[in-house]
Amino acid sequence: MNKNNVTRRQFIRAASAGTIAAVASRTIPVYGNPGKKASKLAVRGGKPVRTKPWPSWPVWDKSAEKSVLSILRSGNWFRGRGETVLEFEKKYAELMGAKRCVCTVNGTNALLTALHVLDIGVGDEVIVSPYTFIATYNVVIGSAALPVFVDTDPETFQINPDKIEERINKNTKAIMPVHILGLPANMDRINAIAKKHNLVVIEDACQAWLAEWRGKKCGTLGDLGCFSFQNSKHLPCGEGGAVIGDDEEIMDKCFSYHNCGRPHGSVEETSRYPIIGTNRRMTEYQAAILLSQIKRLETDTRTRNENAHYLTSKIKGIPGIITHKLYGGVTRAAYHLYPFRYKKQHFNNVPRGKFLAALSAEGIPCSGGYGPQYKDGLIEAALNSNNFKRSFSKRRLDRYRQELHYPDNDQLCKEAVWLSQKLLLASKRDMDDIADAIVKIYQNRDRLA
Repeated sequence: MNKNNVTRRQFIRAASAGTIAAVASRTIPVYGNPGKKASKLAVRGGKPVRTKPWPSWPVWDKSAEKSVLSILRSGNWFRGRGETVLEFEKKYAELMGAKRCVCTVNGTNALLTALHVLDIGVGDEVIVSPYTFIATYNVVIGSAALPVFVDTDPETFQINPDKIEERINKNTKAIMPVHILGLPANMDRINAIAKKHNLVVIEDACQAWLAEWRGKKCGTLGDLGCFSFQNSKHLPCGEGGAVIGDDEEIMDKCFSYHNCGRPHGSVEETSRYPIIGTNRRMTEYQAAILLSQIKRLETDTRTRNENAHYLTSKIKGIPGIITHKLYGGVTRAAYHLYPFRYKKQHFNNVPRGKFLAALSAEGIPCSGGYGPQYKDGLIEAALNSNNFKRSFSKRRLDRYRQELHYPDNDQLCKEAVWLSQKLLLASKRDMDDIADAIVKIYQNRDRLA
C-alpha cells in the first residue's frame, strides 16, 4: 500500500484485516491522501457514493393473488368461516418449533393477550427493556401494571441481564425481554433469573422471526412468545401478530380470549362466553398473504445474516464506529435493523444528526433509532391517570418516578445508528457502498461541521 495514496477500499481492507494500528503508525494521515483531498461529501455538493436504489419492501408474490382473490370473492373473510388462519397458525408453529400458535390483529394485541392470560394486571410489575418500540411500554401500562425498566447493555442493544435482579421485588410478576432489532437477548441469564424468582417470561419477539438462541427459535424460550407481521416486518401482511407457546391450557386461553371469550379446548363450554374476552382475531385474507410471504422468510433471513456479518467485518475498524455485539448464545439473528454506534469524538465532535444527514446524502438511508421514551411524558401521564392512582399508592408511584434513570440507555439513544433490513437484502457489493460511505465521511470529518 502506497503510504501517499490510501483509498477508501484499501482502508476497508486494512480495517477488516486488523491492520489499522500498523497503518496508523505511519507518519502521514491514514484516512486521507495528503497529496489529494478526499472526494467532496455529497451533503456539501459532491457526488454520492451510491445513486442506485435499494431493494423495496414489502415484496409482493404474484402467485398469491389467486388465493387472496378467492377469499375476497367468497365473502369468508372472518376466520370463523374459513381455514386460512388455521393453516397459517399450524405452519408458523411448526416453523418456530412451538406446539401452538394463535394469530391476532397485530403484535401489540399479541402482547396484550399474553399478559392477560398469564394474569398480569393491576398492581403488578413487569421487567422490560427501555430500548424498544413504544408498544412494549404501552401493553404493560394498558394492563394497569408498571413497566419496570432495566438499563440497556449498549454493546448488544439488549436489556442488561446483570441489572435485572436489583429491580425485582415482591410485586414483580414477569420479565418481558425484547429481542430488539432482531438481535436475541441473553435468554440463559433471563430464564435463570425468572426461575429463581418464580416469574413468567413473555418474549417480545416482534422483530425476531427465525432468530435463534442456542439453536432454538426466539419466541419459544419463555412461557409465551409474541410476534408482529406489520408492513415493515420480515413476515408482513400489513398488520398482524401471533402468540406461540407449548402449554396447551395457556394456548387454549389465548384462543378463547382473542375470540370474545368463547370456549376452546380446556376452556370449557359452561356458557357461550365462559371467560372475559376480546375480539383480536386475524382475518382470512391476512393469513393468505402470510402463507405467501412465509415462503421467502428462510432465504431472506440467511441473506440478511450473511450481509450483516460481511458489513460488520468492513466497518468494525473505522474510528468512532462501534459495531454491535451478539451474545455467545446467539446462533442466528434476524436483523430487522442493522445497528452500530457513532462516537462523535472521533469525528471532530460533530453531532450524530450531521453524520446521519451526511450518510443519507451518500445514498445510504439511515436513522438514529429510539429515543429515551420514558422521558417523553408517556410514563408520567400514566402515573397521573386515575387508573394508576387507584391501582398504586402515592408512595409507590413517587418511588417509581425516582428510579427512572437509565444512563447507559440514554447514551445509547444518543449514539445509535440504524440501517433498514431491506438494505441487507442487497448484494455484498452493495454492503461495500455502505462501508465506503462511512469511510468517506470519516475522511471528511473536518468538513462535517
